[in-house]
Amino acid sequence: MKQTHIAVFFGGCSPEYHVSLQSAAAVIRNLNRDKTVPYPIGITQDGDWFLYTGDISGIADDSWHRQKDACIPVFLSPSRSSRCLLLKEETGLRALEIDAAFPVLHGKNGEDGTIQGLLSLCGIALVGCGVLASALCMDKERAHRLAKAAGVAVPNARAFGPKVSPKTLLAFGRSIGYPLFVKPVKAGSSFGVTRVSAESQLLAAVELAFSYDDEILLEEAIEGFEVGCAVMGTETLTVGEVDEIELAGGFFNYTEKYTLTTSAIHVPARISPAAADRVKETAKLLYRALACSGFARVDLFLTPQGGIVFNEINTIPGFTEHSRFPKMMQAAGISFSQILETVIEEAIRS
Repeated sequence: MKQTHIAVFFGGCSPEYHVSLQSAAAVIRNLNRDKTVPYPIGITQDGDWFLYTGDISGIADDSWHRQKDACIPVFLSPSRSSRCLLLKEETGLRALEIDAAFPVLHGKNGEDGTIQGLLSLCGIALVGCGVLASALCMDKERAHRLAKAAGVAVPNARAFGPKVSPKTLLAFGRSIGYPLFVKPVKAGSSFGVTRVSAESQLLAAVELAFSYDDEILLEEAIEGFEVGCAVMGTETLTVGEVDEIELAGGFFNYTEKYTLTTSAIHVPARISPAAADRVKETAKLLYRALACSGFARVDLFLTPQGGIVFNEINTIPGFTEHSRFPKMMQAAGISFSQILETVIEEAIRS
């Protein structure tokens, strides 16, 4: 059996660097080694690229880049005819052919279309969403515009640049009411996001959001709770079971996402079969409207009146064994290893 050689990218220049390490370690652990040979490509927080040849545990505990004997400087060949990695060894450059690349890079400089563009320029098959979908889904304001154009309800919100006046921000806050959310337009894992319950808190929340991006969003709080749907495929779509986030208070911020200290995730969601079917159909509609391919997690709000409101799409969702995307697929009878095998095979076929 011919094995597939996959470059698995992890780390990166992103606030979500450490999240990426956990996802990538889980992906590599769950690959079928009879069919797949992974080449772990670590990107340090300073932006240096290395082929990591050490144990997977070194990725999970972030010791990988300190293992100098296990790190070989590497970069992509720009030649579309070669489709390879170039290793910088003492004897010179050595080409390492790959069949596809799997970016397991969350957030900025990984999930936003940047590395997808580089891989596309080099002619390398890409596991997951392409340049357009990655860039659009990372941009909350423009993703909402497309969702609305597709006929899906979105929160009342407005984007602002760095020159916006406090007067303008306060006036818009009053117009949509409190509580409201302040978010960086382009950031993941709730970095820089604040739930603002009173006007006196608004400007500090705006300052925090601007520390993550040069454009921010003021967004109304939607009554109800968040549900998610894992979607996989391009032409033919496979969906997992819908999940539900139960909150004790506040919102699903970075700490709650990775500790579940006061919150819980229910798979399947505690909603009627009819409501779950509506969520799945809406997720597929949005997945196509934002040009997604390979896989993505679609996050929505379900209101007390049964309405569905778009939140966001994560084109590289968390990929540990305990993350939402694998759990939703597992509930639909698809194992973690099957997910990986499916998305890799599709990338190579496309």
